[in-house]
Amino acid sequence: MRARTAVLCSVADQGVAALTNILVLVAAARLSTVADFARFSAVYLVFTVLLGVSGAYTGQPLVLKRGGGEETRSACRSAVTFTVLAAAAFGALLAAVCVLVPGDTARALMMLGTVLPVVLGQDAARYAFSTLQQPHLALLCDLLRLACVLGALGTQAYGAPPARLIALWGLSALPALLLSAALLHRATAGAPLLLRPMLRRGHLGQRFTVEFGVGNATSQLSVLGLGAVGNPLLVGALRGATTLFGPLNVLFTSATSFGPPLLGRIADERSRVRATAALAAVLATTAGAWATVLALLPDSAGRGLLGDTWPVAAALLPATGSQYAAMAVGTCGLLALRMLDPRTTLAIQVVFSLTAVVFLAGGYVIGGVPGAAWGLFLGSLCKAAATWIRVARLRRRTPAPGDALSADALPSAP
Repeated sequence: MRARTAVLCSVADQGVAALTNILVLVAAARLSTVADFARFSAVYLVFTVLLGVSGAYTGQPLVLKRGGGEETRSACRSAVTFTVLAAAAFGALLAAVCVLVPGDTARALMMLGTVLPVVLGQDAARYAFSTLQQPHLALLCDLLRLACVLGALGTQAYGAPPARLIALWGLSALPALLLSAALLHRATAGAPLLLRPMLRRGHLGQRFTVEFGVGNATSQLSVLGLGAVGNPLLVGALRGATTLFGPLNVLFTSATSFGPPLLGRIADERSRVRATAALAAVLATTAGAWATVLALLPDSAGRGLLGDTWPVAAALLPATGSQYAAMAVGTCGLLALRMLDPRTTLAIQVVFSLTAVVFLAGGYVIGGVPGAAWGLFLGSLCKAAATWIRVARLRRRTPAPGDALSADALPSAP
């Protein structure tokens, strides 16, 4: 496959996967009361965290493999198998615990544990196809999953309980998982299955999981925690607002995935940093424009998207739109840091993810749900500022083209 076609298939696959997640939340919002959507959102938030952990532990190390030899094919087969087995073990434990707990949320979590091997296994296959340089197969399977999940949720009437929606959403990924398994078996037939290396100390996925935990899961779990101890509608309101910004998540992910090889074609580091800053400006402007479009939507159109959750989500659009503009700047700042000195990103993730949690909790105490949304914006703004301050410092240590090179002038090696 040509490079341009592969990139297009990869971007399209990421878009389809993101669209599936967006439409699932939109369908759940339209089928649920405000209270039930808050419960569904809480469970879906747990899945989002588990999906990120799975991708960090198995997916991200996998895509660093190069070539199509037996070692790479073995790594792909082993990663998908490991993901299914680990998800089955954790899902069984989650379901067993939730059987003993009363309530609609516990029943929905029990169903999540039941379908967890299906949804995580299908996602792991996407990484495998990307590593095997066959992104068109991942796109095919994700299109099948999108069709199945929309068909399954489309049969439900208003007022469907969260547990039923979770079960239908999870089981609708089974055809895509079976197709992925068949295609992956054909591509990796004869390669050895090696699971033990993925459990050894020093496995690269362990570091990536830590970065995900401090960079993404912390804020999501803090929202879930505030919903548990404070107002449960907080989860549904914030989740509904962020669902509307799903297309921007696709842009951010594409910039992170395809930005380094494109920016790597630029000759010197200073020009690469300037190009990254220009990308940050473009993405931040896009976030502002998208927030404006959403704010101008008629109430009928908003209710058509999110149902009864629209009024509370619409009230958060200014804060969420500002947060996404700050996230655009911060994402590009981290991208620049990875090109200049990759060792600096983990410390920034740790410090400012915790800062975002403090702002989230403080904003909730001061201003309720809108205050929590503005707290998330302040956390993202501080993180963006810190990344670009660090970039500016590293740029001063980088010699301009034509300057004499010295060991003290260059950034330290990763």
